Amino acid sequence: MYFLWYLLIGLAAGWIANLLVKGSGSGLIVNLIVGLIGGVLGGWLLSLFGLVAAGTLGSLVTAVIGAIVLLWIAALVSHRKARKA
Repeated sequence: MYFLWYLLIGLAAGWIANLLVKGSGSGLIVNLIVGLIGGVLGGWLLSLFGLVAAGTLGSLVTAVIGAIVLLWIAALVSHRKARKA
């Protein structure tokens, strides 16, 4: 049951991050992947500052922060590839 909850939080986090960074959603699967990877990345980043997410809202905020960082890194990498071409 917790696995389903993590998927829902990841989906919501990916959707929110896509709205904040790009201005529109990228689709269900992409939002889910971005949110799940963002959750791991956000948890790692917050742990570097000694912070730990508590509860559902904390998990969602952590995943959104990680997803935004992930999308920002992806944008930097894609811009570098476009400049070289």
